[in-house]
Amino acid sequence: MISLFSYEFTVLNLSLFFLVALFIGLSKTGVHGAGMVAVPLLAVIFGGKLSSGIMLPMLCLADVMGVWYYHRHASWPHLKKLLGWAALGVVLGTAVGGQIDDHAFKIVMASIIAVSVVIMVWMERGHKEDVPDYLWFAALCGVAAGFTSMIGNLAGSFAAIYLLSMRLPKNAYIGTSAWFFMAINWFKVPFQVWGWQTITWNTFFLDLTTLPVIALGAWLGVIIVKKLSEGAYRWFIIVMTLAAAVFMILS
Repeated sequence: MISLFSYEFTVLNLSLFFLVALFIGLSKTGVHGAGMVAVPLLAVIFGGKLSSGIMLPMLCLADVMGVWYYHRHASWPHLKKLLGWAALGVVLGTAVGGQIDDHAFKIVMASIIAVSVVIMVWMERGHKEDVPDYLWFAALCGVAAGFTSMIGNLAGSFAAIYLLSMRLPKNAYIGTSAWFFMAINWFKVPFQVWGWQTITWNTFFLDLTTLPVIALGAWLGVIIVKKLSEGAYRWFIIVMTLAAAVFMILS
């Protein structure tokens, strides 16, 4: 066993922990979907609710890197509209998550992942232009993104649906997404610290050990996006995400 800030790891679990950090770094510089694979992997190590708190500071650190790389492109009017509804979703997610045990929490996380995979497949099969551009739809996606972000750091698919509905150019889409995730993740910190109490000094210092790996993932993400086929990579992420969700339920 390996001890880090009062946590005991097997070699396998510690390797998975740093693999999660690598995936988080990848997800923030364009390798979309890698963060969804990281969620169930971390839940296997720490359980559902605690893993949510351990992952959040890692996401906050990675978000700074993502915004630094893409900060020049963002649609601020659309971003402000989405953030208000997402904040409401975070509050709802805090209330719901605080009332269920860890087993139920993991089931909810796995269900959200499964729904997200369905959405990803639907969009991948040529339905991106079918996403409606209405205020009520923006509100629905915002609340869903905030709720799923609080429950399991899984806002990606719902945020992507709304961002697609804006019909933004590629760079504006990436920049708006980067700013959205940084804002919503930092907004969640007080709820995790004082609401669920899943972020402590021990978890924070544990997360700091992953910073070099997150940075490596962010650097690799830039290279991967430039070199690999986006279509092939996205299908790989869909399959891996679904497999990880099944693994989390069975574990």
